[in-house]
Amino acid sequence: MPKLDSSVKDVVNETIAPMGISQIRYFAQKFAKIPGIIKLTLGEPDFNVPEHVKEAAIKSIQDNKSHYSEQRGIIGLRKAVSSYLNKQYDVDYDPESEVIVTIGATEAVFISLAAIINPGDKVIIPTPTFALYIPIVQVLGGTPVQVDTTPDNFQLTGKKLAEVIDREGADKVKALILNFPGNPTGFVYSKEQLEELVDVVKDKSMFVISDEIYAELTYGRKHVSLAKLMPGKTILINGLSKSHAMTGYRIGYVVGPAAFIENAGKMHAYTVTAPSNPAQYAAQEALENGIDDPIEMRKIYQERRDYIVGQLNDIGYKTILPEGAFYTFSKIPEKFGMTEVEFAEKLAEEGKVGVTPGSAFGKGGEGHFRMSYASSMEDIQEAMKRLRAFTESLEN
Repeated sequence: MPKLDSSVKDVVNETIAPMGISQIRYFAQKFAKIPGIIKLTLGEPDFNVPEHVKEAAIKSIQDNKSHYSEQRGIIGLRKAVSSYLNKQYDVDYDPESEVIVTIGATEAVFISLAAIINPGDKVIIPTPTFALYIPIVQVLGGTPVQVDTTPDNFQLTGKKLAEVIDREGADKVKALILNFPGNPTGFVYSKEQLEELVDVVKDKSMFVISDEIYAELTYGRKHVSLAKLMPGKTILINGLSKSHAMTGYRIGYVVGPAAFIENAGKMHAYTVTAPSNPAQYAAQEALENGIDDPIEMRKIYQERRDYIVGQLNDIGYKTILPEGAFYTFSKIPEKFGMTEVEFAEKLAEEGKVGVTPGSAFGKGGEGHFRMSYASSMEDIQEAMKRLRAFTESLEN
């Protein structure tokens, strides 16, 4: 196995070199090695891809759809994205000039930020949130500005946003990134709460990147897309991973004003050339004929949510009822005298339950832990029994 030649050991990207891997992945991989553990770490649906979607992927292979697609994605899928967004969220995007099909929502985040950030630009990131945003901003030469939302029950208020922009300098802030329904909190913004943010941003020279990957997984209220309220400044990201359990297909998309898409499309082309054909035809089928596929999944997730939140609060971990996604985010009692990392490691080793420390989601996640209920009810029930026993052992 070759070793890096000593003459080039320092010839590396100085921003990337000191970075560790995603803390979400780190703890998931670490805890997975513990025999008998129940893993409530990764946010991956435990459902199978709908059969009609699988068949579309298979048919594309049989039909020899094996050549490069258009770089921004096959036109049929871009039209399906446009139609789906219009039907579900009442927003309008031209499939020719305002849609890019990406390798998952992750690539959509990267090319969106790459298209707008110049060195020194600041990006406001409310935390706790999906922590991928932070290193991407840093790699691109920007400065992530983390804003702790825990004092406001995980909501970024208009007042707080205005304060942060004033403090950081309106001429320096290039974008705000919103992740909702929230990962890890499950927080869902109402139309009124979004309008608060729009009132602050509408006269500023900045974008809002709206990562709406969990839009189909809301409970008790329908998701409102920020793109409906502020289309000219919103970069909307979504995908099929959560709504149709297609995590391994790696299909996402980004939509926005044509001038932005033109620039993002350049980075997309330089980075991936084009998405995979079988995955694209599967995604087209999902959006055209599977718009109701998430309904049954959503019902099951809600049953799990109601059970796990009740158990967590009963055991003594303060947990706000999440209105979207499939996570709980719980406060670790101060009396235990442990950081979130120490708690998660002890729970994994002694209680045989794998959770994700809240600090994996930015500074606002400290003192908390995330559980994913994208797992079977049987596993969740057993995990709650183990958590209760573990907690009792800490208190005795």
